[in-house]
Amino acid sequence: MRIVQATKASRWGKVRALQRLLTHSYSGKVSAVRRVTENQGKKTPGVDREIWDTPEKKIQAVHALKRRGYQPQPLRRVYIPKSDGKTMRPLGIPTMKDRAQQALYLLALDPVVETIADNNSYGFRQQRSCADAVEQCFNALSKPNPQWILEGDIKSCFDRISHDWLLAHVPMDRAILQKWLKSGYMEKHVLHETTDGTPQGGIISPALSNCALDGLERLLKEKFPTKKPLSSFGGKFACVNLIRYADDFIITGRTKELLEGEIKPLVEQFLQERGLELSPAKTVITHVEKGFDFLGQNVRKYPNGKLLIKPSKKNIKTFLGGIRKTIRAARGMSAADLIRILNPKIRGWVNYHRHVVSKRTFACVDHEIFSSLWRWARRRHPNKNTCWRKQKYFAPHRGRDWSFFGETCDDEGQPSQVWLRHACSTPIKRHVKVKGDANPTTLPMNLTSKTEKEPICRKHFGVLVRFAFSGMNNAGSALCVIQKSLGSRVGACTTAFPV
Repeated sequence: MRIVQATKASRWGKVRALQRLLTHSYSGKVSAVRRVTENQGKKTPGVDREIWDTPEKKIQAVHALKRRGYQPQPLRRVYIPKSDGKTMRPLGIPTMKDRAQQALYLLALDPVVETIADNNSYGFRQQRSCADAVEQCFNALSKPNPQWILEGDIKSCFDRISHDWLLAHVPMDRAILQKWLKSGYMEKHVLHETTDGTPQGGIISPALSNCALDGLERLLKEKFPTKKPLSSFGGKFACVNLIRYADDFIITGRTKELLEGEIKPLVEQFLQERGLELSPAKTVITHVEKGFDFLGQNVRKYPNGKLLIKPSKKNIKTFLGGIRKTIRAARGMSAADLIRILNPKIRGWVNYHRHVVSKRTFACVDHEIFSSLWRWARRRHPNKNTCWRKQKYFAPHRGRDWSFFGETCDDEGQPSQVWLRHACSTPIKRHVKVKGDANPTTLPMNLTSKTEKEPICRKHFGVLVRFAFSGMNNAGSALCVIQKSLGSRVGACTTAFPV
């Protein structure tokens, strides 16, 4: 993409010109409207109580996206419970028009953010996930050093980012950005001003928070180079690594004194410039042999010297608590309907943890779910004996004697069975981490065959995407190929596009 090339060359005037071209293009506006009308929040209105649910409204919205005369409306303030179940998290919901406008300008901002981002930043970025961050933890901590970890958490990150810093450093239209930051919010029919922070709920807010936090890794690498021994450590390496996912991060170090005396003050100064601060309750320094929780996983080096990453006890407890609550609420529900509710929950949780050491955990989870389902069957049929309940709800299936099932009818009215998914049926597969400097807008183009390009696509982005690459022998076999010139031979291609 031309914006990426201009950013790498530090041609910021060219970047602004290309961003303006994109935000004023018809295709960009159509893409922005499509994004806000096809995501999960498409039926959630703002303060104007308006949603775009018909083709006529969508095409009118495309023509209404203009910079001249644009004035955003206040956000609608709602609250959702946090993970602890006690405190509430404030969300600001923009109107559909403001969401589409943010999505349009995000198309122009995202290539710049991806280019200047820290290599080991994984939150709110394309083609990056929690699995990449956890795999980087393994790469950094599986060695004999480092031994100490600074677990950092930024206090109210979204709510306290300095507006002045964002306006001075975010590479986008500052007039539009200032209108969004100062739009205020409505709560109980009262308009409140916003003096700092970016709203949780806005489409562009994650990109703005990444802009504010990017640069910390480069700052640490400048002061503590990875491949340069330091005299202050007796000619040894400092072993400083940063792994960040959104506002949660860890920093590794060779000694506890290094993290306490030098790195933590450096991080605090970095955050203070942006109006942020560390949370004293959640920021701790831990030895790797004691272990720590990060993104729902427990990372710990055991006495035998092996580093094992397992699902954290808190994450397991939360998941099983939700499963038990669902089963208790389904007393009058058929087994088939209960299975349809449980299977997506089990599948999602297992897929998240299938890249770490979790086979034994999956077996324990299956046992707990079976116990809850057996209690559910006893409550439904208190006057029936054990053999009857087993025959009614459990049967052999795929090598397991006690598999929970339900009877239902298919679309043609024929009787069929649905089976509960077992966590142990999911194989453990090591995650291939995305390259630190990989950019989804600049893909590798020097491959010559399908057998060679598939591993590279998986290695860079963790997913297989079909591409047409330069040097293919048959242009007809590729769905998207551009020849060098009209007179060039078949297969002489200059670029590649995702299909």
